[in-house]
Amino acid sequence: LQNAELGKRAPRWIRDNEVTMCMKCKEPFNALTRRRHHCRACGHVVCWKCSDYKAHLEYDGNKLNKVCKDCYHVIIGCTDSEEKKKKGILEIESAEVSVNSVICSFLQYMEKSKPWQKAWCVIPKQEALVLYMYGAPQDVKALATIPLLGYTVDDTPRSADLPHSFKLTQSKSVHSFAADNEELKQKWLKVIHLAVKGETPECQNELQVN
Repeated sequence: LQNAELGKRAPRWIRDNEVTMCMKCKEPFNALTRRRHHCRACGHVVCWKCSDYKAHLEYDGNKLNKVCKDCYHVIIGCTDSEEKKKKGILEIESAEVSVNSVICSFLQYMEKSKPWQKAWCVIPKQEALVLYMYGAPQDVKALATIPLLGYTVDDTPRSADLPHSFKLTQSKSVHSFAADNEELKQKWLKVIHLAVKGETPECQNELQVN
C-alpha cells in the first residue's frame, strides 16, 4: 500500500511461509524468534520487536491495532529521522527484483560439501550478470549473490537423485544447483551461459518462471 493509503484500506497479508526473516529488521525467524506478527497496516511479517507499536486504523473502525514501526511513524505523521541507510548489495528486496527479473524460481543449492537447500533464485534485469539467492520469495535481504561473469558452467548431473543439476565453478568457488525439471534447468542455463560471457538475454520476458 502507498503511504497515503496506510490504515485506510486493509493490506494484503504476506503469508508466514513466504519469509524467513523479519521484513523490517531482517532478524531471521529461528527457534528462538519464531513468533511472527503481521503489521495490520502494511501486511508485512515482522518480529515481536518490530511489531510493538499500536495505531488507530481507519479501515477497522479506528480501533487500535498492532503495526510495525515504519507504519506507526507514517500513520501518526512523524517522519523517522533516520533516513533509510544506503542499501547494501544483499539488501535488495526479493519481491522487488523478482517482479523485474530475467528469470526467477526455486532451485536446490549446494555449496562445497554442505547439504542441499532450497533457495529462491533471481537474476534481476538491471543486474543481469548477478544471481541473487533468497530464503523465500518475499525476503527483504538476499542470503548470497554470485557475480556470474567468468564462471564455467558444467551441466552434467552428478547424482541420480538430482538429475536436473548444473554447476558453476571459478577457481576455488563451486556452486551447485538443481532444478525441478529439465525445462526449468534449460531456461536457467540459457541465461547463465550468456551471463558468464558478460552478455544479457534479448528476449527477457520469455524467461519469466513463476
